Order: sequence, then C-alpha cells, then structure tokens
Amino acid sequence: MTPAPGPTARIAVMCLALPDTSVRPAHGAPAYQVRGKTFATVMDDHHGSGRTELWVKGAPGAQAEWIAADPGSYYVPAYVGSNGWIGVWLDRPVDWSAVAELLVEGYLLQSGPRTAASVDPKDLLRSALDAR
Repeated sequence: MTPAPGPTARIAVMCLALPDTSVRPAHGAPAYQVRGKTFATVMDDHHGSGRTELWVKGAPGAQAEWIAADPGSYYVPAYVGSNGWIGVWLDRPVDWSAVAELLVEGYLLQSGPRTAASVDPKDLLRSALDAR
C-alpha cells in the first residue's frame, strides 16, 4: 500500500488539478495562481512557527464563517488575513473535502468573471478531490 502524500504535496496536486493553474515561489513558499493571481499559498514553518498551514483567498464574509464553524482548524492568517484570506492548519486532522471547497472558491475568485461563469464549480470540486 502506498502511503498518502503529505499535506503540502496533497495541496499541490489539488491546486494543479484546476484549469490554467500554475505554481511559483513567493516568499519561500509555493503560491498557486490562476492567470497570474494567487489563490492559495502553503506555508511550512513560516518564521519558525513549526506549523504547516494553507492560506486561501476567501469571498467577503467567508473568513468569519469558516472560523466560527471550526476555530481549531481555521484562522485569520498573518499579512493577508485582513483581506479576507482564510488560514487552515494542515498539521492536525484535515477535512480534505472542506479544503477542496476552499481551494475552488479561491480559484473562482481569482480566475476572473469569464472563467468563473464558464466552469461548473461542482466539476472543479470533483477534479480537486479526485486528484488527491
């Protein structure tokens, strides 16, 4: 039996399963982009924190909803949290379906209105989940 990939590898596979997605380093961390706009970043031991975390672009009001639903898993990340980004701790049990939902939402927010209107979010979610 092949072991499951680590959380950062799993995020990479999920993000790169979304159309027109690329990855580039940003501040020493992988930043996942669609058409040059970042929708997710994985931080590993950011500033010596010892933690692994995911930062995802969130829709207005989404950050508060995710944090209220599970404050042990979701948080306001440094630097980008004031702009509605959602932090996810990856060094604890992770709800991968919820992570896929967040990634698709962030992707759609950054992809532009034409792309967002031309894709089915359910298909994108399925692609992200199947890719893991």
